[in-house]
Amino acid sequence: MKILLMKDVYKLGRAGDIKKVADGYGRNFLIPQKLAVLATEGALKQVQRIKSQAEVRRSTQNNELQGVADLIKDVTLTFAAKAGDTGKLYGSITTQDIATALTEKIRHEVKRQLVDIQPIRTLGEFTAHIRLTMDLVPEIKIVVHREGEAVEAPAEPEKEKKSKKAEAPAEEAAAEAPAAATE
Repeated sequence: MKILLMKDVYKLGRAGDIKKVADGYGRNFLIPQKLAVLATEGALKQVQRIKSQAEVRRSTQNNELQGVADLIKDVTLTFAAKAGDTGKLYGSITTQDIATALTEKIRHEVKRQLVDIQPIRTLGEFTAHIRLTMDLVPEIKIVVHREGEAVEAPAEPEKEKKSKKAEAPAEEAAAEAPAAATE
């Protein structure tokens, strides 16, 4: 079946493209979701209008989500999981787990459908792509370590280390002062 895409469809094409797809995919998914129409003569006359509208819509979305993409890139998520001696996990880290952790970290909702990675079933480091739009696909790093083991923390900037060291003696002194006052 030949269809004309009305919207961008991941792994199929951009709005205005004419594609040949399986009958069931077109009839049961693309057309009811209003992602495509049958490629008739009347529809083919509207290709340029559809492409120009899609370009405007695409640039607007890219501008809106650029800030989110900047937050997402260079994010590292760490998961502790139970694993066997060979490094194989008891269970897996799914796209839902990644989306939930990412949402908590950046304070912007990320749906599991946007996370592009197969379920993680072993220990190690992995890279996942977050498909915000067809053009904005930032990468995140995922570290899976064995539960109970220490994981290598990313290096902290010097300013944060100094401020934490300065706060620790002040907190200890504040805790000792009320104890001394009650004696």
